[in-house]
Amino acid sequence: MAYDEGLAERIRDRLGADPDVAEKRMFGGIAFLYRGNMAVGVTGDDLMVRVGPDATDAALARPGARLFDMTGRPMRGWVVVAGSAVAEDDVLGEWIEEGRAFAAGLPPK
Repeated sequence: MAYDEGLAERIRDRLGADPDVAEKRMFGGIAFLYRGNMAVGVTGDDLMVRVGPDATDAALARPGARLFDMTGRPMRGWVVVAGSAVAEDDVLGEWIEEGRAFAAGLPPK
């Protein structure tokens, strides 16, 4: 499955040269890991964000967000945001920071 390279590049630009961030191909797309834990990624034209179980309901109330479900088993703590909903850089930035903040709270891998 191909992924939106333009969206991936926008994420790279936002994350900058942070040495704690790494890229890895996963879920048929690309993931951005913070200290070894996935924070955000791109699958198809959409943004994946790891928000954590406690923040799932609030994340799902935001425009374009839906529960991450690749295998028929929805995963609480992960949301997919429609690419059209992150067309504005400030909205994309909010999602990236939310994913990075959650990943930063996990033990490094």
